[in-house]
Formats: sequence, structure tokens, C-alpha cells
Amino acid sequence: MKTILVSGGTGLVGSALKTISTNYLYKFIFLSSTNCDLTSYSSTLYTFSSYNPDYVIHLAACVGGLFKNMDHKVDMYEKNILINTNVLKVCHEIKVKKVISCLSTCIFPDKTIYPIDETMLHNGPPHISNDAYAYAKRMLDVHSRAYQEQYGDKFICVIPTNIYGPYDNFHLQDSHVIPGLIHKCYLAKKENKPFIIAGSGTPLRQFIYSEDLAILILWTLENYNDKEPIILSVPESQEKSINYVATCIAKEFNYENNMEFDTDKPDGQFKKTANNSKLMSYIKSFQFTPIEDGISKTVNWFINNYIVCRK
Repeated sequence: MKTILVSGGTGLVGSALKTISTNYLYKFIFLSSTNCDLTSYSSTLYTFSSYNPDYVIHLAACVGGLFKNMDHKVDMYEKNILINTNVLKVCHEIKVKKVISCLSTCIFPDKTIYPIDETMLHNGPPHISNDAYAYAKRMLDVHSRAYQEQYGDKFICVIPTNIYGPYDNFHLQDSHVIPGLIHKCYLAKKENKPFIIAGSGTPLRQFIYSEDLAILILWTLENYNDKEPIILSVPESQEKSINYVATCIAKEFNYENNMEFDTDKPDGQFKKTANNSKLMSYIKSFQFTPIEDGISKTVNWFINNYIVCRK
């Protein structure tokens, strides 16, 4: 049985992979930051060599929402550069057969035409709000290509849109938009206060449910061998505003009549519409989880796991 080592194995996507792993004939190893310090080359080499995986799904990263990206740029850049360098270097040295590394659509150029596709990744600077993180993640693509070209390694990058689901980080300041809003709405209702959404609510995003992404990552591992990255995203037609998402969340708490938008807070990038036609050319029949259903599952998981979840 082939072995897949998953870095960031206890995070949002790693947990989704664990949930669906029983449907696949692999031995999975889910690595967390407590098992291995990926910012250390010696720790990475020791741990990866011990498991000697056939494949690596590289999810580990220093991540956060809009305000963490703006306020901690040095951390976002340096930690991600160290993590990605060590993982790829070690995977090459121990002869891992294939590595799937996870990027993000937020690393695309700020000034661009929409929808964005895989060829446009390096066509201009990213949005200033997350430029440090974005450049570090872009270098993961550059680094993967370098290993492809110099050594013939199968190091491939996938580019998901905004991910959400159970086991997310629901921290009020450092989380991404959906888990942050879920936690805010939970507390607002509990304290009988307005559910306040930062910004105008007008920015548009494509959200992919974590288990959908997990399935697509394993599809990529098994079937996709192009050197170019591939966008893993819901179609453009499923792009939603922050207002719509916040309303879906509020409805799950029966609190949609107590919403307020704090327009003094920044919105960040207005849109990041991604073209998933390359993906759909391979798997035309894939059915994405509707965002209403995904939010309902995520809210229920959060409520049932409030005491132990990341927050």
C-alpha cells in the first residue's frame, strides 16, 4: 500500500482529507506542527525520512485572514518561505514520487482581468493587503517548477479558492471570512448584540467546501501530471458576496434580522474570480457542495465542537 504524508494534516483541508481517506487505498500520515517543525530543515528531514512516503500533499502554511496578512507581513513571508523550501528540498532528497502543494487564488495579481486562470499567476503584484504571504506562496510555484525542470521531479501546485468547512480556525481576528463570521454570529446571538460584519459586504468570492477540495486534491495526485498549476474551484456562477455569505450564516442562527455592516473597516480586494474550466475539462460531472449546505454543515459542526475547536 502506497503512503501519503499530509503536511498541515490537522488543519482544515488535512482534516477533510482524513474524513474521506477511508474511501481510498492508501496509508495516510497526517502531520501536524506538534509532530514536526517544518521551518527547521533538520526536523523536516528527520520526520519525512522516518515515514519515507511515496507521495506528499503539502498543505502546511502560516495562514490567516485579511487583518493577519496586513499586520504580520514578516511572519507571513518568512515562515512560509522556510516551510516550503524545507518541504520541497527534503521531498527531492528522499525521492518522493509526487508532491501536490497548495497555493491560493489570493496570490494572483491585484490589477488583472477576470476571470483569472493558471497562466496569469505572475502577471503583476498581488493586492497590498496580503503581498508578503502572496509572494511567499508564489515562490512555491517557482520552486516546484525549478525541481521539475532541473531534476524531473513531479512537484505540482494546485490553486484552490476560499476554503471553508469543519475543523477550520474560527479565531475572531486571524481566521478567514466564513469561520470568522460564524464565530461572530454565534457570540452576537449569545450576548444579544448585533451581528457586525466588517466592511460593506460587497466583495465577491468563490468558496469551496473542504471535503470537495480534498476529493479534488486526491484526484490531482492520481490523475494530473501537467507541469502547470491547476485551479481547484467552484464555477464562476457560484461566486457569492460577503453579504450573501453573512446572511446564510445568520439564517443558520435564526439571527438574520440583527445584522450590521461596519463600513469603516476595509473590504480588501473586491473580487478574485477564478476560471475553473481547466479542471472541468477533466472532470465535467463533478458536483460541488452548494454553499448553503456547506455553511449549514460548518455551523452545526462549530456549535457541536465549540469547546474544542480552534478559536
